Amino acid sequence: MSGLIEVRGLKKYFKTPRGMLHAVDDVSFSIPERKTLGVVGESGCGKSTLGRTTLHLLESTEGQIFFEGRDVTHVSKRELKELRRNMQIIFQDPFSSLNPRMTVQDIISEPLRIYRVCKTGDEVRQRTARLMETVGLAPRLAMAYPHELDGGRRQRIGVARALALEPKFIVCDEPVSALDVSIQAQILNLLMDLQDELGLTYLFITHNLSVVKHISDEIIVMYLGKVIERAPADELFDRPLHPYTQALLSAIPVPDCDHERKHIPIKGELTSPIEPKACCRFAARCPAATERCFAEEPAMRNTGEGHAVACHFVK
Repeated sequence: MSGLIEVRGLKKYFKTPRGMLHAVDDVSFSIPERKTLGVVGESGCGKSTLGRTTLHLLESTEGQIFFEGRDVTHVSKRELKELRRNMQIIFQDPFSSLNPRMTVQDIISEPLRIYRVCKTGDEVRQRTARLMETVGLAPRLAMAYPHELDGGRRQRIGVARALALEPKFIVCDEPVSALDVSIQAQILNLLMDLQDELGLTYLFITHNLSVVKHISDEIIVMYLGKVIERAPADELFDRPLHPYTQALLSAIPVPDCDHERKHIPIKGELTSPIEPKACCRFAARCPAATERCFAEEPAMRNTGEGHAVACHFVK
């Protein structure tokens, strides 16, 4: 693997009274420069934990993280502060991630002040104004507070703040899930335009499969901390191989009354992510599961066309 950002065998466990919770368990991926890797899966599968661990917002349990070919798994506070210039995040909730006591101008300019990017206050204000223009925020909103704005504008503030230090890599942690559908499209188009203009690389986390197909070059599907399928976006939608991926895609609504799609229901209870057994974690809910699935963990295998899947019965 080679790319702007690489993750190898990443694990993040949390200690609980009942044992270790395997939130992210042996995940590997690589994102080339100027590309987008989508991460999908149901709530609780470890998507957000993966993104935050990659950025060192959470410290990894095991594994390696590389940025521009340099191992950044374990870095000092000083090195981490410099790394933050190039690795940023857009949070899911555009309200709770913003300081309600700060104006739009103050929120966006905060990274500039912390890193002393600008020499004068006028330069800070000019650069903040350019960032607001870049993300489509009107100059009249500079002195407004987050509670005075709608969700779309608040998320644009988050995008502008992430762009302030001119990063190369941004984790987009479900950046449109809290927004209305029409606003979702605006933010997605904004992110794609910024990627083209600024050469950004994204790790795009979402549970919305329609959204992830629109923005991603490659997609990984997670289930209970594990990557169970990886493929280019079009390939995954045209030829899903894992039973879980097939069920997810069958649930996408189609705006066509004459279109017939067989919905594949997922039944059964989730396997506990606390001290999980060495078996297929989807086995308890998989209609095709056999004794082998409950006794042996499937390895990730390449099937061609950049498509890999962790299932005993996919050839």
